[in-house]
Amino acid sequence: MLVHTARGRWTAWAVFALLFTPLFALPLLVVLAASFATNWSGALPSGPTAAHYATAVRGEPLQALTTSLVTAATASLLALVVGAWAALAADALGRRGRRLLDALFVLPVAAPSVAVGLAVLVAYSQPPFLLNGTRWIVVLAHTVLVTAFAHQSVGAALRRLDPAYEQAAASLGARPLHVLRRVKLPLLLPSLNAAAGLCFALSMGELSATMMLYPPDWLPLPVLVFTATDRGSLFTGSALAVVLMAATLLVLLALSRLRTRAAHR
Repeated sequence: MLVHTARGRWTAWAVFALLFTPLFALPLLVVLAASFATNWSGALPSGPTAAHYATAVRGEPLQALTTSLVTAATASLLALVVGAWAALAADALGRRGRRLLDALFVLPVAAPSVAVGLAVLVAYSQPPFLLNGTRWIVVLAHTVLVTAFAHQSVGAALRRLDPAYEQAAASLGARPLHVLRRVKLPLLLPSLNAAAGLCFALSMGELSATMMLYPPDWLPLPVLVFTATDRGSLFTGSALAVVLMAATLLVLLALSRLRTRAAHR
């Protein structure tokens, strides 16, 4: 909705702030405050300290953060390859093929992630696909859960592409593979980058399926946050959550810069 008066704009911003602050900003600010606290004083944490971060950035938490970063990066890359390939295939198959592939990739998102974790656990706990107890079953589950977002993002970008680019390249004698590499993929770079960022962020925060699948030597940080708060270590868990959010945000900012550069090419 467009607002053309100063009073209307101020009113719109005030309503937005009233809705945004308690629903989105305030809970995150409380977690941030709790990460620097030692106790609760009424409704807010108190007793400022940075000791929780000394624990959160070394030893097991640091290893868990590395595990989450590797898992998210690997799952995002796999999801991007599979999702983009499927979107390109669906674009060539027509409307019915597109609907079928859309339904196939959206199915894991429509189901609860704990059900997806159970399905992966049952499917890959027997030879010849014995992945249970390895890090790869966690990566696989994350890939299954985030591929739909890569597929949808690339598919939407493909539908927005002007077919004149492909037609011009084909009229000049370019083969389909050359058109894909030199025309389609460069035009899709901003959407691929955005899809990678979304997949990475979702994978970094995934907990339900991960809790069912992770082996002792592959402990992601969200699981460590959950176990810390479950034991009653709320302030340590808050510090771990802030580290998780900060690491995710830094990667997303880096991807955003890459997307900006790709969009201006």
